[in-house]
Amino acid sequence: MTRNIQTIEKLYAAAEGNSLDIPGFLACFASDGYARNVPAGIDFHGEDIALVASGMVEAFPDVHREIFHIAATDDLVVVELAIRGEHQGTLVTPAGPMLATGKRIDVPCCDVFHMKDGKVTAFHCYNAANILQQQLI
Repeated sequence: MTRNIQTIEKLYAAAEGNSLDIPGFLACFASDGYARNVPAGIDFHGEDIALVASGMVEAFPDVHREIFHIAATDDLVVVELAIRGEHQGTLVTPAGPMLATGKRIDVPCCDVFHMKDGKVTAFHCYNAANILQQQLI
């Protein structure tokens, strides 16, 4: 369990706006791993997994994920967190791109990671997209 939690901590650190590390982010995933933005209904595979981190940094250059709680079993890690930042770039959404508003977000989120051998095989992000939208209008 400890190894899995360390992997997830590295993944979040690599996705920070002030220190984005795409190779480090991708290194946390198994070769057949994927990421899913559940509210948007979008899956990312292979090198496209990088878009999960880089897309947020493009829209919110100071993006930070405040972790409140991490729970783990042998092959599962669940994280309760908030995604915070200032909307300074284009945010790509299923409804189309949203230009910078200059508004700050504080979005509740629950991330579920399926793990194997210390690597992420599946990352399901349950962000509160409705709250994100309300905060940006």
